[in-house]
Amino acid sequence: MGIIENPILRGFNPDPSILAIGEDFYIATSTFEWFPGVSIYHSKNLSDWELISRPLKSIKHLDMKGNVSSGGVWAPCLSYSNGKFYLIFTDVKTWTDDPFQDSFNYITCANSIDKVWENPKFLNCSGFDPSLFHDDDGKKWILNMEWDYRKEGVKKFTGIIMQELNPDSFELFGPKYKIFNGTEIGYTEAPHIYKKDGYYYLLTAEGSTSYGHAITVARSKNITGPYEIHPNKYLVSSRDNYDLELLKAGHGSLCCGLDGRWWIAFLCSRPIPNTRRSVLGRETAIAEVKWENNWPYLLSKDYNPPVTVLVPYETKKRENEAKNYTFENFDFLNDFQTLRIPFSNERFELINNNLRIYGKHSIYSVHEQSLVARRQTSFKFEAETCFKFSFKHFKKMAGMIYRYNEKNQYYFCLTYDETIDKNVVNVFMVDRGKFEILGREFVDLVDDVIWMKLQVHFSCGKFLCSLDGKEYKQIGNNIDSSILSDEYVEPHGFTGAFIGMSCNDLENCSCYADFKYFKYIEK
Repeated sequence: MGIIENPILRGFNPDPSILAIGEDFYIATSTFEWFPGVSIYHSKNLSDWELISRPLKSIKHLDMKGNVSSGGVWAPCLSYSNGKFYLIFTDVKTWTDDPFQDSFNYITCANSIDKVWENPKFLNCSGFDPSLFHDDDGKKWILNMEWDYRKEGVKKFTGIIMQELNPDSFELFGPKYKIFNGTEIGYTEAPHIYKKDGYYYLLTAEGSTSYGHAITVARSKNITGPYEIHPNKYLVSSRDNYDLELLKAGHGSLCCGLDGRWWIAFLCSRPIPNTRRSVLGRETAIAEVKWENNWPYLLSKDYNPPVTVLVPYETKKRENEAKNYTFENFDFLNDFQTLRIPFSNERFELINNNLRIYGKHSIYSVHEQSLVARRQTSFKFEAETCFKFSFKHFKKMAGMIYRYNEKNQYYFCLTYDETIDKNVVNVFMVDRGKFEILGREFVDLVDDVIWMKLQVHFSCGKFLCSLDGKEYKQIGNNIDSSILSDEYVEPHGFTGAFIGMSCNDLENCSCYADFKYFKYIEK
């Protein structure tokens, strides 16, 4: 036996879809505007998870250029049937422009989870959070929430609809069924169906994906309903107790292991203590489920998300992450992602053990930024990089990026001031879209090389630079990292804070920066 400490997937890893096949467990999570799309993790013990696939890795799989912030890939559903893996997901183009949404649902499949996935096929765009259910009679069903632009607020979420899927052509056919209108909580989304002991069980997420979030369960003898509500109303939720360590609990999925134990993976959030700001985004946690009177319950019999979970496997205590990424090969991309478009030679190259980043659009662009970054996974961390940048123009810049989205970010960058013929280090801040220079320092570089650091302690951060890699000087005052949170951004957000490397050329897109390494150390 061993003990798991939640969350099991730290930093931005929301909307988990868990799957058990033999002794193997898999979890797929949302990636939103970060490319490649969908993160799939593997574990043998429910504690140690390894990223084994990002299946949507080409433009043919996923074209997000121009997608709005917190658009892109929502709520993947991972399933398995007759030797084949299936992945259902939404590509959200717009969601903030009330009353309409552009949410396109797709299906893809693969014979091996870590190999090439087929080009996705369009299903519908009637609502987001689709899922696929393989019934034991051979039928396959697509479910998703329905969005009605004619209604106001929570009433736009009009319930769960379902339609049969042709398993060969991947075309929807037959009547559409409205199988569930939701409970009084509202915001009914994220449907998953399971069959056990003659009942169909419908899991949904309700209460909106914030502090009022919850997982609800309903059951029926017939897949089309009618469905009766769980006697506890919630299966998992923290909406009634904001003093819990894990908040925003909701949006989850079930699986049954080889030993017959049932598990639920669900999203949660750990705000910075004494705040309501979640810089780590929505993370993934897990809990054991037991069945009583043909209803699922958490092992504790309440619905509060547990911080620790006992599992029938050997586990080890999680250690603080400490990584020094070098660029002899592309292994660093296991942790790093790009924005909206693929990592390609047009913007990135490995040259002489350096990562060369070619400058493209500004840090405001939703089309073509030359940016590669990784998740923040701890409240306390230090990031460090060193790079060479020899271009002398005020519109050419490179450095360390610390961001939530285009309207909420910090950019610690090296550029040039032609009026005095000197390089200048800047701390740029974008706060709810408002641009401000928090600090700037003129520097005399040796061989055009500079070292940069970011140190973050909960909501307090500081940027430092060095000309020799030994002595560092803080540039500007301390920064507020909490503005890089779901709750602070407007209208709100669904991702989390990322830290990485960027290069921008607003003159003629011809400059580049050579990054020697990137360190990320949890404190």
